[in-house]
Amino acid sequence: MRLSLWIAAIEGVLVVIHVIPHLAMYTLAVVAIVFWATVARRYTSPLARQLTWIFAASQALAVLVPVVLFIAKWTAITAIVVLAVVALVFLFIERDRV
Repeated sequence: MRLSLWIAAIEGVLVVIHVIPHLAMYTLAVVAIVFWATVARRYTSPLARQLTWIFAASQALAVLVPVVLFIAKWTAITAIVVLAVVALVFLFIERDRV
C-alpha cells in the first residue's frame, strides 16, 4: 500500500508540473486497471499478483492527484469570489450610511 501511494504521489506531481501528459496518465491507468481485473487476478504467483495490484492501485491513485488539485483550485477561486462579493456588499451598505 505504501509503495503504491508513493508511486502515485510522484506520478501525480509529474503530471501536475507537466512532465507527463494527462492523457498518457489516464490511458496508463485504464490499461493497468483493465489488465489487473482481467488477467492479473488469476496469476498463481503471489508476487506477480502483488506487483500488478501495486501497479493498478498506483495508477488509479495517480489519477486522483490532478482531479483533487482541480477541485481545490476551483474551491479556492469560488471562496475568493464569494468573499469579494460579500466585501463589496458591506462596502456599499456602509457607503449609504455615511
